Amino acid sequence: MSRTPAGRRTRYALCGLSNRGLSLFALPLLGLDATGTRPAEHADPAEPAGPSELSELPEHGELVAILDVDADRVRAFGDLTSTDVPFYAPAEFDRMVDEVGPDVVLVTSPDATHAVYAIAALRRDRDVITEKPMAATCAQVREMLAAERASRGSIRVAHNLRYAERNRQLKRMLLDGAVGRVTSVELTWSVDTYHGSSYFHRWNRERRISGGLSIHKACHHFDMVNWLVGDVPEQVFAYGALNYYGPGSPHRPETGEGDDPRRDCPYHQRWLADGDVPEDDHLKPRTGLGGLPYTVQYPPGTRNWIYDEAIDIEDTYSAVVRYRSGASLSYSVLFSGAWEGYRLAINGTHGRLEACSVDFRDGKGETPESGQIVHHPMFGQARRHDIAGGEGGHGGADPLIRRDLLLGPSQESLDLRIPADSREGALAVAMGEAVWRSVADNRPYSIDELLDHSAPT
Repeated sequence: MSRTPAGRRTRYALCGLSNRGLSLFALPLLGLDATGTRPAEHADPAEPAGPSELSELPEHGELVAILDVDADRVRAFGDLTSTDVPFYAPAEFDRMVDEVGPDVVLVTSPDATHAVYAIAALRRDRDVITEKPMAATCAQVREMLAAERASRGSIRVAHNLRYAERNRQLKRMLLDGAVGRVTSVELTWSVDTYHGSSYFHRWNRERRISGGLSIHKACHHFDMVNWLVGDVPEQVFAYGALNYYGPGSPHRPETGEGDDPRRDCPYHQRWLADGDVPEDDHLKPRTGLGGLPYTVQYPPGTRNWIYDEAIDIEDTYSAVVRYRSGASLSYSVLFSGAWEGYRLAINGTHGRLEACSVDFRDGKGETPESGQIVHHPMFGQARRHDIAGGEGGHGGADPLIRRDLLLGPSQESLDLRIPADSREGALAVAMGEAVWRSVADNRPYSIDELLDHSAPT
């Protein structure tokens, strides 16, 4: 945690004015809601707001700087929020620290830049909170861990899946011995055609920026399993491919000269059905949360199409992971699924837990089974446990992780060992890199091989 003197608000500098940086940190620290125009209110206005409520955050912390590549975007943020938070370009990190003296550096920029800002902050003995993934490569992770060892600052990683009510309930049951010693985990993840295709018209589609979806997205899933079972991954073997997107996609429209290829693209029609066409007019800047433009990241006059040659990542993975205790994980994910969510089973010496989050975004919503955890004792009748709903982004996880990161972990978070440190963030990245390297090289990769200095580059 930050070593802020008593009685003074913690000073935060935000590196990367992304949608995530806006919603999780920038707007809440200004006491504003997701529109950026009204004071944020806590969940129940009839109850008095406590110190952990979103509306109280400005009493405990202040946003003192924004560092970003896009001056237009930051200027639009100031107009939206009626604030004049100082703006700095990426090359001005040290000047930013000298002039505004942040206690904590928040890193929510594209994945490949996380290490740059985190290491710069640690060299100035500042604490770091970085969005997941901790970095885009294991080489970057190794540099970050070395910088942390040499610094008075520390790294915390915003792995928000740990905070979802379903997962907190699973963790409590596992700690209470519901299945005994964990022997295996089965996890199937589906990212539906709307959500999955979105990655392939954004920067995530290039491995040099995102590390690929086995890191950018799957690190969520790997960290969740690592935390739930309380174990350390040792070895990974995987298969994967680009099946749905890119120039070889079976869904790529065949068009004549002058035809609009989007007309016959099923993914584009899905976007239309959801009222969101991210590249409908490529002559205008693409915008995100609050209508803020991405003038630098997506310049007007250019178009990222989900069938482009530039796509160099996979959209389908199957992997097996061995853990230190001898347990194993069987994992699969695809990014053009019929539904959104996951199915999870945790087997142990004394039973099995089953949970899922299955959402059909065609008006049907979540399946009834998504509201329950099923416990199968080894010798006994199955029991169903209802899951309490959560309010706020990511199924109620965002308000909780923001509270832990900015105000300090709650007792529940400490009891359930929820906050993620740099080592845990590093393991999630290493598992993701092991997946894509295993796909490329057709061999297993050990986690130690990737996190020590003998790892491949």
